[in-house]
Amino acid sequence: MERARGGQEADLALSGGNRIPAKEIVELASRSSGPGGQHVNTSSTRVTLRWNLRDSRGIKAEVRDRLLARLGPRLSKNGVLIVHADRHRSRARNREAARERLRILVETALYQEPPRHATKPTRASKTRRVDAKRHRGKLKSQRRIQRDEHE
Repeated sequence: MERARGGQEADLALSGGNRIPAKEIVELASRSSGPGGQHVNTSSTRVTLRWNLRDSRGIKAEVRDRLLARLGPRLSKNGVLIVHADRHRSRARNREAARERLRILVETALYQEPPRHATKPTRASKTRRVDAKRHRGKLKSQRRIQRDEHE
């Protein structure tokens, strides 16, 4: 887990030089279900991260607009992205898992398909296509009943 000086969390680095400032990520801990037996009933190991995407100052405006559009269904009415993690028994491991899940969600939303460049079919592929059409036509013509045999 990345830590800044003084034991505080470091900013969450994203691709393209973007980062989510650690001070914008609000961490909440609550009681978790799942593995742990009696330990689960007494400690708050579930981690919830909340990041207000709409008011974030750590990312560029065009990046924010793209994230708001792509993560729209996952955001609350106030534009807050909420991520939970409760798979592990310790709060520290759940914090790491939640931060990683948040990073992956944002990275996935930021990914843009490279533009497709139109290409022409090769001469060989044109020949194969025409040959296949000719072959199918020949097969179909052989299924027809010849008029000479009927008369």
